[in-house]
Amino acid sequence: MKPIQVGLLGIGTVGSGTFNVLARNREEIVRRAGRDIVISMVADLDTERAERIVKGRAVVTKNADDILNNPEIDIVIELIGGYGIAKTLVLKAIEAGKHVVTANKSLLATHGNEIFTAAQKKGVMVAFEAAVAGGIPIIKALREGLTANRIEWIAGIINGTSNFILSEMRDKGLPFADVLREAQRLGYAEADPTFDIEGVDAAHKLTIMSAIAFGIPMQFSSAHVEGITKLTREDIEYAEELGYRIKLLGITRRTPQGIELRVHPTLIPTKRLIANVEGVMNAVLVKGDAVGATLYYGAGAGSEPTASAVVADLVDITRMHTADPEQRVPHLAFQPDQLAATPILPIGEVTTSYYLRLRVKDQPGVLADITRVLADNAISIDAMVQKEPAEGEEQVDIIMLTHQALEKRVDAAITKIESLSVVLGKVTRIRLEELN
Repeated sequence: MKPIQVGLLGIGTVGSGTFNVLARNREEIVRRAGRDIVISMVADLDTERAERIVKGRAVVTKNADDILNNPEIDIVIELIGGYGIAKTLVLKAIEAGKHVVTANKSLLATHGNEIFTAAQKKGVMVAFEAAVAGGIPIIKALREGLTANRIEWIAGIINGTSNFILSEMRDKGLPFADVLREAQRLGYAEADPTFDIEGVDAAHKLTIMSAIAFGIPMQFSSAHVEGITKLTREDIEYAEELGYRIKLLGITRRTPQGIELRVHPTLIPTKRLIANVEGVMNAVLVKGDAVGATLYYGAGAGSEPTASAVVADLVDITRMHTADPEQRVPHLAFQPDQLAATPILPIGEVTTSYYLRLRVKDQPGVLADITRVLADNAISIDAMVQKEPAEGEEQVDIIMLTHQALEKRVDAAITKIESLSVVLGKVTRIRLEELN
């Protein structure tokens, strides 16, 4: 049978890994796919580097249109990244009747609705396993493996850079800025790490998972996004003392009022498996009504882990290449005409528990004033620790863990607490999830 011909747009870290994995495991892949899969063309602006990687095994060009206009190319892999030229090339590939494999989470989270609509009209597939959590097959698990379940919630550590920074801050007691520099030196963080440390990268991935889990359109613009830049060693240490670990979590949950879609630092009980995911590793916890909680763990980035997901998508498309489009797995798991218009909840309407740290004057009546404000806003205290003041100081830290409360009530309480004369500075607030 004639091999499936593949064109690769971008042969950087993931692209080179994809080329090498496909060549190295060719025999295994053919046995699984039923026919050979060959990357026959590569487009990259750095043609010298591309030639060194392919070693004469594929045609190299600077012009992506050479691939898009080639009638022999069946599948286009987009590994350029970003929102601009990548979107243009993906839509052109679809218009040309070619299937697409992409690892571009930012493109899908922001323009996925348009891309999937175009693909449906042309009867082609867009596969994107590599867009979320690198080599972890979380998209296939959500879209196919858990299809019998009504997904209740997802909580994931889906950005390795932030997880590495938090792990190092806890293990070595270092401040955020120092660990960020170390992450950049090791190559875990980009020169401009904004997307990672501000939670944007995690929010892109969460948006994709939420759409598949709940059968809703991509709604990245509705996600609540907070990063880790304001976390301190003190809060990490206090959390540990209370039996919790702070992780940057992406959380999406189905509620009667709507769907939660939020990324932020979160306290998790240390006894939870996901709380013990360290370094640059990723993990996603999915709760289904039938299966219960399932955990998916592994390398969330890197050349060959991500290439593993890209090649898996190539095999899937090859298997379904000649199938009736109506018989293929829908892009977002649900049939396109069955996507729901369920609203995304604003963060003020989310109900969760909270860690509050206050710096107060060490004098009688302080606790009474604070607890009165919390009670007035229907917020009850689950646990509290008052630290001993340092010698000669008249200030002390109070740490409180609350029971579940509505976020807007917590906001109102914090505003009132900060106005008290006995409270010094801002209240530190970190959300807390038990993940039962």
